[in-house]
Amino acid sequence: MAQNFDNHVRLVPAFHLFALPILGINVIWSIVRAAQSFRADSVFSALVALALAVLALYARLFALTVQDRVIRLEMRLRLQQALPADLRPRIPELAAGQLIALRFAGDAELPALVRKVLDEKLADRKAIKKLIQNWQPDLLRA
Repeated sequence: MAQNFDNHVRLVPAFHLFALPILGINVIWSIVRAAQSFRADSVFSALVALALAVLALYARLFALTVQDRVIRLEMRLRLQQALPADLRPRIPELAAGQLIALRFAGDAELPALVRKVLDEKLADRKAIKKLIQNWQPDLLRA
């Protein structure tokens, strides 16, 4: 199936549908057990459960942050090649979120999209993605 705006969000079933729910249930269960039987071991179990859930969320956040940094660099390099000379000096004006949204646009439509995003100060990622006519899939995402 071809990637487009409607289906581009990455869902990792083992993470989103298995690990996170189990960790969340474990946190709730551990807190309930600690509240029912307030002992050092039950409180410690609740703290470990909470720490594991926080660890999973931060591991995902760290991976996404690195991915966004790579996309930012990739897009700046790509824009140096794809934009006309008058737009190249404006590349630093693009925020990370704008660059991340623009990555799905084909090279042919990038100049017009970048001009529109900068001139109209469009910052909403979804709004920028909806402007893309020739969707280029990004299949190597974290």
